[in-house]
Amino acid sequence: MILFDEKTGIFHLRNAYQSYVFQLVRGRYLLHRYWGRPLREFRDSYPLQPVDRAFSPQPNAYENERTFSLDVLPREYPDAGHVDYRIPAYAVELENGTTATELFYKSHTVTKGKPELTGLPQTYAAEGECETLCIRLEDAKKRLAVTLCYTMFADCSILTRSALFENIGTEAIILTNAASFALDFSDHAFDRMILFGGHAAERSLERVPLTRGVCSAESRRGASSHQMSPFLALARKNTDEHKGEVYGFSLLWSGEFALKTEVEQFGTTRVVGGIQPIGFRWRLGVKEKFQTPEAMLAFSAEGLNGMSQAFHEAVRHHIVRGKYRDAVRPILVNNWEATYFDFDEEKMDRLAACARDLGLELMVLDDGWFGKRNDDNSSLGDIFVNREKLKGGLSAIAESAHKRGLKFGLWFEPEMISIDSKLYHAHPDWILRAPDYPVSFGRHQLVLDLTRAEVRDYIVTSVNHILHEEAIDYVKWDFNRHITDAFSAQMPSVHQGEVKTRYVLGLYDILERITRANPDVLFESCSGGGGRFDAGMLYYMPQTWTSDDTDAIQRLSIQSGTSFVFPPITMGAHVSVVPNHQVGRVTPMQTRAFAAMMGCYGYELDITRMDYRERETVKRHVALYKKIRETMQLGRFYRILTPFDEVKNETAWEFVSKDGREVVVLYFKILAQPAAQLRAVKLTKLDADARYEITHEELAQGLSVDGAGNPQMHLVGRTFYGDELMERGIGVAKIDTDFAAYLWVLKKK
Repeated sequence: MILFDEKTGIFHLRNAYQSYVFQLVRGRYLLHRYWGRPLREFRDSYPLQPVDRAFSPQPNAYENERTFSLDVLPREYPDAGHVDYRIPAYAVELENGTTATELFYKSHTVTKGKPELTGLPQTYAAEGECETLCIRLEDAKKRLAVTLCYTMFADCSILTRSALFENIGTEAIILTNAASFALDFSDHAFDRMILFGGHAAERSLERVPLTRGVCSAESRRGASSHQMSPFLALARKNTDEHKGEVYGFSLLWSGEFALKTEVEQFGTTRVVGGIQPIGFRWRLGVKEKFQTPEAMLAFSAEGLNGMSQAFHEAVRHHIVRGKYRDAVRPILVNNWEATYFDFDEEKMDRLAACARDLGLELMVLDDGWFGKRNDDNSSLGDIFVNREKLKGGLSAIAESAHKRGLKFGLWFEPEMISIDSKLYHAHPDWILRAPDYPVSFGRHQLVLDLTRAEVRDYIVTSVNHILHEEAIDYVKWDFNRHITDAFSAQMPSVHQGEVKTRYVLGLYDILERITRANPDVLFESCSGGGGRFDAGMLYYMPQTWTSDDTDAIQRLSIQSGTSFVFPPITMGAHVSVVPNHQVGRVTPMQTRAFAAMMGCYGYELDITRMDYRERETVKRHVALYKKIRETMQLGRFYRILTPFDEVKNETAWEFVSKDGREVVVLYFKILAQPAAQLRAVKLTKLDADARYEITHEELAQGLSVDGAGNPQMHLVGRTFYGDELMERGIGVAKIDTDFAAYLWVLKKK
């Protein structure tokens, strides 16, 4: 519900989970007033106080009113270079060099449903599921108009925001900053939470007290990056996974970004987020428009899990689209860590036969099938089959999979090009490169210029040809280096500051065209693993390869961190060989399997070389996963313990089916300890008055046993009320081995 009180100027956006309030003051300015638990009515019990603050200037119209300064007021979308010294939401440069502007309220509309953002990923909803408020602001000199859009959803604690810029003057305008959202809090009693990392170590949680000055979580790599996720949260000091207030921010954007906080001199906090302003210069010609990416804002009064639930609901039901949105995902085997580039039709046929015997459902052929590609040095851009390696083409391998009842998938990296390729020799000007300077390489490859229509058309035509001719069921779309030398040979100099942004918009154009043309294909995005794991990519591809690090212990951290924003069904997670290829660790098959079951389950090892015992173990795990897959992929997910907790030695995850009748619990202990405290895993969000039977348990190897040699704490067949499981928890038997994993399945009686 969106309400506007003309007398007070109050805009009140409200649903069952939250209220978001801002105010039109003096007919001109939008001031942020409240965001938090839902209010019946906003009556301003904590009014704005006019205070004379030294060195905080006044707008021209209020020269003699020293208690009115935009430098100290809680603003909703602040300008730059005028009378507010804090970080701005937008900044412009006019042709005469002026950088100071003023935006005043002009009008607003409230509509059912949600308007479309052309060319961008976006949340969506039916007309009855949301309302949208659009507020038009105009510059005092009639040069610029900005429309702020707010959408409130009925079914989750999510508010989305974006801004549309329009040149309404007679001269060109340069946008040098265009944030998706901004807002001010009245205090700074928060912890600041970000997800940081690197390749093969993505999305670790950092939680530190919010400090004075400006802090920024950002990417300058042309992509959302392994190094920093487009996510920020501000949590109250007492907030944990299950209680307390937290405010979360996530961008639907796959390019460079910045999410900034500023605690200023009087102890208030400003948050601004959107496209990275460093290097951003967008020329707006007369009557031209620029739409910012959309941002999701989540409020939770039920701790970090509550915030995650809001994001998960939005991702699953208002971002992911198509056939696979509400469908369980197939169990796959990917040949990459099994064969790397060394494969042929015979090897893939053996892999397909073994996959069928193990109960797998999808076989994926990774890198090396195209051009003359036998290593990292060549053929990117040549999107045609390597007939020297695959005599029967892709058709023979696809047929091998399909005749055994398996789906067949294929790896692509269409955004890149190798110097040693037919495409480069034909079109050397199709790359991003700075003129007069040598190119820079990453993984022996260069980046195609997706700002060019002919490049996008080539990629769409080439990929669609393979998908249509070869009966492909699944695509893994990779992006294995970030952008450097961001210069387009076809773009005028005044537009070169737009290249990185236009690259992402070009990618979205490609993905929209390819996914629409292939609605039955399951697409998975990838960027060296998690280098482009963001809500923007999930709009086109319903799952993402979470990390190139397949080590089960490292994945506990990576997947727990990812779950702060994204639900398990979006995470590709595979069982790999030991010693692990990334870190050399040796972990039990059970631990590797249970860690991978958290996401879209699969195997990435040479299953044809497993011995009888290993194969029987895999069959058992696959059969178990098929029984509980719907709960784990389509149900609700909760973090019970994480590697980011103080102890840092345990992880526990809980999955609850949509109807609440099945519960799956996973528990991991990384290192065994002498004189260790005995653990009980306390569950959450059960029906306190209902009884739950433990119908299945998988206990870790190396457990303490009783005198008869049976594991202690055996609980299968026992029934407990929900309140006891939440207050006392499930007892974990003493563990005498490293890298232990448990699984319990509970059924509501």
